Amino acid sequence: MTRVVVVTTGGTIATSTDADGVARPTHGGTDLLSTAGTANRRVVDLLALDSSEIGPPEWQLIGGAVAAAIGDGAHGVVVTHGTDTMEETALWLDLVHHGPEPVVLTGAMRSADSPDADGPGNLRDALAVAGDPRAEGTGVTVCMAGTVWQPLGLTKTGSGFTGVAIGAASPDGVVLDGVKRRPSFAGGLAEAPPRVDVVATYAGSDAVALDACVAAGARGVVLEAMGSGNAGPDVVDGVRRATARGVTVVVSTRVPGARVSARYGPGLALAEAGAVPVPVLGTPQARVLLMAALAAGADVGDVFTEWA
Repeated sequence: MTRVVVVTTGGTIATSTDADGVARPTHGGTDLLSTAGTANRRVVDLLALDSSEIGPPEWQLIGGAVAAAIGDGAHGVVVTHGTDTMEETALWLDLVHHGPEPVVLTGAMRSADSPDADGPGNLRDALAVAGDPRAEGTGVTVCMAGTVWQPLGLTKTGSGFTGVAIGAASPDGVVLDGVKRRPSFAGGLAEAPPRVDVVATYAGSDAVALDACVAAGARGVVLEAMGSGNAGPDVVDGVRRATARGVTVVVSTRVPGARVSARYGPGLALAEAGAVPVPVLGTPQARVLLMAALAAGADVGDVFTEWA
């Protein structure tokens, strides 16, 4: 049997409801495998967190656990994870995992003690993908509700995820029929992920938040702009100050499906102030990609032109 290691980090897939009606992670990997009807898998119970509590330090812990499992002979790894920040963890892992071994993230939309819990089925599907020889070379994927997604472009919705599907998994087998874009930094990252903040714009917004992020030591800022990448003059002035201090500013949009470009005067003003456009990638993943680009010492403009 193909050796697949399961790394658990918490999330809804591992939660049960306490006496106060609050869902908290209570199930370890052995419990999850039992309810999924699978066995003979090595388990690494790494974390037990709601994924809102997972950030760059935890990404590095998860990446280290994945690398250790592969170094110990695993042919594939499944990471159970909460859905709130799964798109961010998945992209970070895909950026730093360079080997051919498949790494599959999965989770659940409903708690483990729910009558219609979806975690067991998602875990079975993820194990099938991680153990399928056809998945070799795909790097990191996300498997939820029978769909295999590439991390780049993945976005959580109220009912699941949207993004680029590259295959499907079910009790009948695994079908990988799409071509995955797999961004990576082949030279590796020279440092830990630096501080990168997100600043949202709104009608009448000023640069107070942006200036505060710069003062707090941010190496980069994702400006979630309006429309096709527009912001008011006070924000533009703040971007100009930030870039003059060596802080990298990239511009995403708060509008789902919009494309960022300097089509209008304010968007052009942001570009002239030194901001880099994020054409279509959502704000959370733009932040992850900017962190990786800065940690790798890569040209941020080139990275976002190629991958975002």
